[in-house]
Amino acid sequence: MRVAVVGAGGLGGMFGGLHARVGHDVVFIARGGNLLALRNDGLTVRLPNEEFHLAVTATDSTAELDPVDLVWFCVKTYDAPSAAQMLQPLLRPETIILPIQNGLGTAEMIASVVGPGHVVGAVNLGGATLIAPGVVEAKGPRREVAIGELAGCETKPNRLLTEVLNDAGIEVQVKDEIRAEIWDKWVVACVTLGLCALLRQPLEPIFAHAETTRLAEGIMQEAAAVAQASGVSLPEDTVDRWVRYIKERVQANPSVAGSMYYDILGGRKLELEAMNGAAVRFGRQLGVPTPLNFAVFAALLPYSNGIPAN
Repeated sequence: MRVAVVGAGGLGGMFGGLHARVGHDVVFIARGGNLLALRNDGLTVRLPNEEFHLAVTATDSTAELDPVDLVWFCVKTYDAPSAAQMLQPLLRPETIILPIQNGLGTAEMIASVVGPGHVVGAVNLGGATLIAPGVVEAKGPRREVAIGELAGCETKPNRLLTEVLNDAGIEVQVKDEIRAEIWDKWVVACVTLGLCALLRQPLEPIFAHAETTRLAEGIMQEAAAVAQASGVSLPEDTVDRWVRYIKERVQANPSVAGSMYYDILGGRKLELEAMNGAAVRFGRQLGVPTPLNFAVFAALLPYSNGIPAN
């Protein structure tokens, strides 16, 4: 299996590293210091109970690459449109693209660029962070994705794809309604990414106080209402389920936080428009009030492109 990882950050590094470890032919598309580290020093993947290091192939361009069987599309949402323009050299008729961003609409955007026959809807169910150039660390023991056919894309996840991912140590859930899974993950991302970034706190202190717990619940309730108004049917216990999940994660790892928490502390760009910004945008279009998401969005907006200039 020939695999390309577009965006070799935390998730891209982890998933690509798992493929490379079992002998798949993997190429990483990266940039900056991370690209230099991958080329010169290789990739280190830290899992909860083990660590492995690999020499890898890395580049900043797809122009000279041969087509691949599988593309992990792992770039930040703000880089997704430009990265989608790089995909064409990687494609043959059977190539599958798995976009695993937390926001909304990336899969549909890619399909509009490369055609509908390649993109499979996907949701990452674990987590990983780029803690240094060429070094990624899993946030927990879960290495799992949900996949499913997107409406209008005519690309059914096949048994071979599931077997290939399983072979690399990645568990797969095949879903009939992957769009609902994508929106469901976005609901909690408005807290794990947006609220963590706003408060500059991981999840443990946020959910240690009744007031900030209610704030987090309110943010998710607004997002769930936006989903419902968009025609996406989420379970009635969506918010309660995510609160239970977060508290379980916090108990296992008190320092757990979403990627935007690390981004704002590092002075990097934020995926703000795809998270709380999307709640505000869709809410306005659909007539759904989103005052809590608006507060998170507006307060973070000065930091959306990194640390504001003095």
